[in-house]
Amino acid sequence: MMGQDGLVTLGSFGLLLVLCAPLVLTFLRMLRGPGIADRFVALDMLTGIAVAMAALTSVVTGRREFLDVAFGVAVFGFVGTCALAAFLERKGGNKQ
Repeated sequence: MMGQDGLVTLGSFGLLLVLCAPLVLTFLRMLRGPGIADRFVALDMLTGIAVAMAALTSVVTGRREFLDVAFGVAVFGFVGTCALAAFLERKGGNKQ
């Protein structure tokens, strides 16, 4: 009989496998995206998926260092998204 810790680990491992599908699909959208804004949104989503995968890896392995990795990726993703938004705003100019 599996204990509660074993179920959480097994569920987290299953979720890691489930997250592989959106990871691949989002990466394809980033490569093929029709516009530059679509590619930036895909990159932001890849960041979110990476944070979720790092957090789930922390649960599966029991190591807290992966939470630090998840936090670092989230911070860099946020700063990168803000920088890319500013870039798109400057590139588009004032079209009002």
